[in-house]
Amino acid sequence: MCDCGCNICEDKKPVMLNESLAPREILSEGLKYHLDNARPLTEHVYRAGSDSYFNLWAEARALYSRNIIEVQGDDLEVLTETDLGHYGTLEDGTRVPLDFPIELNETEHNLLMEEAKKKIGKPMRSSSGGKAYKVYVRDPKTKKIKTVRFGSGGLKAKINNPKARQAFAARHNCAQKNDRTKASYWSCRLPRYAKLLGLKSNFSGFW
Repeated sequence: MCDCGCNICEDKKPVMLNESLAPREILSEGLKYHLDNARPLTEHVYRAGSDSYFNLWAEARALYSRNIIEVQGDDLEVLTETDLGHYGTLEDGTRVPLDFPIELNETEHNLLMEEAKKKIGKPMRSSSGGKAYKVYVRDPKTKKIKTVRFGSGGLKAKINNPKARQAFAARHNCAQKNDRTKASYWSCRLPRYAKLLGLKSNFSGFW
């Protein structure tokens, strides 16, 4: 039996297509293979680090964010907790795949770390993971930088509505949300980062 108690999750395929939203024809051959063979994306058909490898993750991420595909287990963790399939750019113009272990020379490594440090704690818009925003934070336990995704597009309309803010803060117990590695911390403080996110708000407290 599955952990949620529904007794049916174990019958679900790792990757499933919502054909009511999009036809099978839009899928790449690689994604069709995973779909047809009930093979999770973490058991990739392409060589790790190849262009096809990154392209398949990027495709899956885009389709998942639009609810066109559904994924389970480790695949879900990759798509919601990492940026695998996306690229970052170093100051010298070098493109580096995100959340993929690669060997960098000392100069490249230092540049990448400096870029990451500049973005830690600064929320930004996100086009992946099914959430509107993301922020890089350093986990105090592991000392590693992780991606936290939070918020939905509909929340921005309520920032300047005092009653909506109060209701949100009460409903989500915002006064007790102090863990920066959790989405709830950032959702509760969304108005504080309105300018970074391109939102209009003069309010700087909790919702």
